[in-house]
Amino acid sequence: METAFINTPIGTLRVEGSHEGVSAILFSEETAPNPATVPEVLKEPVQQLEEYFNKTRTKFTIKLAPKGTEFQQKVWEELQTIPFGKTTSYQQMANQLGDPKVIRAAASANGKNPISIVIPCHRVIGSDGSLTGYAGGLHRKKWLLAHESPVTQGELF
Repeated sequence: METAFINTPIGTLRVEGSHEGVSAILFSEETAPNPATVPEVLKEPVQQLEEYFNKTRTKFTIKLAPKGTEFQQKVWEELQTIPFGKTTSYQQMANQLGDPKVIRAAASANGKNPISIVIPCHRVIGSDGSLTGYAGGLHRKKWLLAHESPVTQGELF
């Protein structure tokens, strides 16, 4: 398992992976030890993340290898169908999974997503349009949604 760190506008990202694919992209409270040192196997994921933050990439094409249960994997695959700049609700996601009653299980799997940004769990919001939990913090979720929004507008509040 190889590790790389990326400094972003919303904090440090820790990227983990191997030749099987990226297994984790998580926000880290630690400062990147040396972001210039990127293992060969992580160069493409790091480059794509940098392009995302520079607003030159809206779709990721890196190989993913998240570890999770069969249901979690299904939820994470569903998350990847949410288009850039769009959002969905937990209820809509449960419906897409084929059972409106799995809303809590889907929300739980969403919260356990080990590959932030690339598996876009930040694009899931409450049915009423409210920002709901995000493992990276609501301030980051808000930033990511604004970053992806096709409409640029100033802060209202």
